[in-house]
Amino acid sequence: MPPAAEASLAIEAQFRRYGPAYRWLVTAGGLLGAVSMVLSATMVNVAVPSIMGAFGIGQDLAQWGATAFLATMVASQLLSAWTVEAFGQRTTFCVSLANFTLGALICAAAPSMEMLIVGRILQGFSAGLIQPVVMATVVAVFPVERRGMAVGIYSLGVTLAPSFGPWVGGLAIDAMNWRQIFIVPLPLVAVAFLMGLMFMPSKKLSPRLPSFDWAGFALVALALFCVMSAIGNGHRWGWSSDRTALFFLTGFVAAALFVTLQLRARRPLLDVSLFADLRFTSAMCIAFAFGAGNFATNYAIPVFMQTVQGFTATQAGLVLVPAGVLLVMLTPVVGRMADTLPAHYPLMAGCVLFSVAAWLMSDADVNTAFWTFAGFTILSRVALGMVMPNLGKVAMSSAPGDKLNQAAGTYNFIRQMGGAFGVNLTAVAIDMRTARHADLLAATQTPGNAQSTELLARIAELLHRSGVPDAALQTGALDHLSRVVYAQALALGFQDAFFFTCFAFVLAFVPAWLLGRAGRGGKAVAAGGSLM
Repeated sequence: MPPAAEASLAIEAQFRRYGPAYRWLVTAGGLLGAVSMVLSATMVNVAVPSIMGAFGIGQDLAQWGATAFLATMVASQLLSAWTVEAFGQRTTFCVSLANFTLGALICAAAPSMEMLIVGRILQGFSAGLIQPVVMATVVAVFPVERRGMAVGIYSLGVTLAPSFGPWVGGLAIDAMNWRQIFIVPLPLVAVAFLMGLMFMPSKKLSPRLPSFDWAGFALVALALFCVMSAIGNGHRWGWSSDRTALFFLTGFVAAALFVTLQLRARRPLLDVSLFADLRFTSAMCIAFAFGAGNFATNYAIPVFMQTVQGFTATQAGLVLVPAGVLLVMLTPVVGRMADTLPAHYPLMAGCVLFSVAAWLMSDADVNTAFWTFAGFTILSRVALGMVMPNLGKVAMSSAPGDKLNQAAGTYNFIRQMGGAFGVNLTAVAIDMRTARHADLLAATQTPGNAQSTELLARIAELLHRSGVPDAALQTGALDHLSRVVYAQALALGFQDAFFFTCFAFVLAFVPAWLLGRAGRGGKAVAAGGSLM
């Protein structure tokens, strides 16, 4: 029996058992599992400063807690369809939740950054498997005429979770410690696991596993690992070092071999033939940029507010919440507009708005008010709300009718890959530019600098009044000055990273404009306007 027919019979059996309420029961259980994982993806962002202190590492290494999760999630999405065909939705869902829980426990007890990264890899692998399973199940249990609403319900959950993740993580850190943020989602995971055992469609295991392009999967995983490792470590290894060159070369060769295999495969993991259409290629460029911008700002904003502005973890996470709520309210409105307006107009407007928001962030410093920065994030999420429904429409309408599933998979893969690269590149940019500014500022701290000399004298006087021995006054004053210099350099490093994001979206305007040149997209499929 074909897998699709077997899955349909399993769903019919569940309807006979639970009645019409089944579609809402399985939707609630599936969403609970998916949302808990998406929540975990962004909760760790507010813990970066605490992780740096706990392990005595820099921000460039601490960010791998987020990057490892995202990169593994990207790769494992390509494995999701095979696991469902081989083991069924129920087994895939429940095993993924169990694996996610194992990863959370490893992270919570990690004695080193390396072990924490191992735990995040396990969690990211589970998140990549479970999200397509939940989306496909939710769509399958609703009738055709209500599938647009079904995708909208799924999108609402996975869109809102990233905005609340840093805030929930901040509450956990301020109330307990950073290790507890990995435990917080587990009660939701436990409930989802029980609901999955009851309501997810099951499948009889076949003695023979279906075929799978393991070579292609290994190549794409190798390419992601090598390129992202080279980017993340290049400034420490040396950009011109043999090690960096070897990682980049291996990654690019693996990516080229992957594309070659996919062009020849009967059942490709990623249908690269879709990129022959200029509209689809332009949409994927924009999807990569907005995936990068969304995840990069979700990462950088909480870290900036804690390390530069001195906010608590809860306050740093809270700054993203108003923007997330507005995004959820805006998405249905823009989704309806996507059926009437040519897609390239809101896409171009979204690129401009996001670049303006990033440009405003690039001027923020220690004195920028909380609600001012919240306003910048709201502007960036308005841009996101304008882009995503229209991007889903273009991606689906530019694909042939028999390749809609492949188009949806490619769209989600590219967007999530953009997120992984966005976090990695942003963290590296902050670290490198901070070091550069620190060197430049340190070079100005000479005996001829009247402001620095006056500051040293004032600090020495304050230390003397506090009872510090005279022999330690100069050392204490110089230590304070070095901290001031580093704090200023860190603020400038974040400003540069936000400006680079602004510049990237100026470039993203080009493929948005090319969509208009390529002609208007076709009509959106039923769920096209709601894809997130």
